[in-house]
Amino acid sequence: MPVANKQWLGLPLHLLWGYIAIAVFMTGDGFELAFLSHYIKELGFSPAQASLAFTLYGLAAALSAWVSGVVAEIITPRKTMLIGFVLWCVFHVLFLVFGLGHANYGLILLFYGIRGFAYPLFLYAFIVVIVHNVKSEHASSALGWYWAVYSIGIGVAGSYIPSFTIPHIGELGTLWMALLFCLAGGIIAMVALRNVQTPKHMHNLTAREKFSELGRAVTLLYTNRNIFYSSIVRIINTLSLFGFAVIMPLMFVDELGFTTPEWLQVWAAFFFTTIFPNIFWGIVGEKLGWIRVVRWFGCLGMAASSMAFYYVPQYFGHNMLMAMVPAVALGIFVAAFVPMAAVFPALEPRHKGAAISVYNLSAGLSNFLAPAIAVLLLPHFSTIGVVIAYTALYLIAFLLCGLIRVEQPGFARQVSDEVAAGSRAV
Repeated sequence: MPVANKQWLGLPLHLLWGYIAIAVFMTGDGFELAFLSHYIKELGFSPAQASLAFTLYGLAAALSAWVSGVVAEIITPRKTMLIGFVLWCVFHVLFLVFGLGHANYGLILLFYGIRGFAYPLFLYAFIVVIVHNVKSEHASSALGWYWAVYSIGIGVAGSYIPSFTIPHIGELGTLWMALLFCLAGGIIAMVALRNVQTPKHMHNLTAREKFSELGRAVTLLYTNRNIFYSSIVRIINTLSLFGFAVIMPLMFVDELGFTTPEWLQVWAAFFFTTIFPNIFWGIVGEKLGWIRVVRWFGCLGMAASSMAFYYVPQYFGHNMLMAMVPAVALGIFVAAFVPMAAVFPALEPRHKGAAISVYNLSAGLSNFLAPAIAVLLLPHFSTIGVVIAYTALYLIAFLLCGLIRVEQPGFARQVSDEVAAGSRAV
């Protein structure tokens, strides 16, 4: 289908309000990210129990992320985003009233887990809009902007705003305020995307054919080994992002003496830093090569900055300025994984929705595995054991990047015969 070319520094201007909707919605979704584990602990639960809540949340998010790409092509991205928007608001209210409000651990797990299923439907369906409305050679930069507004929402506004509201209205009041942002983001998206065009070739499929296409989001993992390797790299990509949000408040606040607002400002500095690098690495990836940027800057940069995020505060103690240094480094290098979003549909151009679903599944599994690793390792090896585990996985991702072969539009280079072999079984 034809795609619009009008853009500014890689930002597709005809989708501008969709990007704004993502930023506003993810602001509300991000309010809890850096303080909820500590708040659950203050309600009387253990760090392992707090981590388990995030683990179940991540598992639900992974399942939702898996189906989001294909579902968006089957019923349209706008309808998929509407379902996610409504589910988020309903189960957020139930989570606050009956879970946190009554300090009921069972209901915390239930409602927070179901809410975890909601946000990927809203968030990742917009990737389908981008892929089908932006030329392939500009996909990396357009997706760089996508992750930039994601960072502005979930990380910058989502962390800075609570750092100012918690002292005045408390954690629970701040979580109620999150509902207002998600309502606003959802409404903006519904209005802005009402006329956006996406392929309709899957709308008239039979139920059996639709389930078959949905299943392709799993079968691609073993029929295309480049997709398989790319999936593992994408899972590793955000381990520190989701894992540090769970374990680092416990270290900064309980061990090093930072206040919760101070920790939130450190975490917000990390996300603020990702804004420009998300755009920068998306554009650079089109010039230097998608996988080259991910491998040399993403994997190695995250390995080094993850270790620094632990050791620098341990060495300097309660020092806000020095705590910001590894946070900034982490933000620069996590953004270098942005080109991975363009890799998946390029590896399966005839099944872009399924390929995006694998990408989304991988992102969701990262959300699940990061706290799961913390749950397993924290009781035995403390925070440093978790950090070392994440670092080792980034080094494994570096090795896996050397095995991925992808045809990049507009990028002249030699590609080995393994490009064709990539469609064979792993």
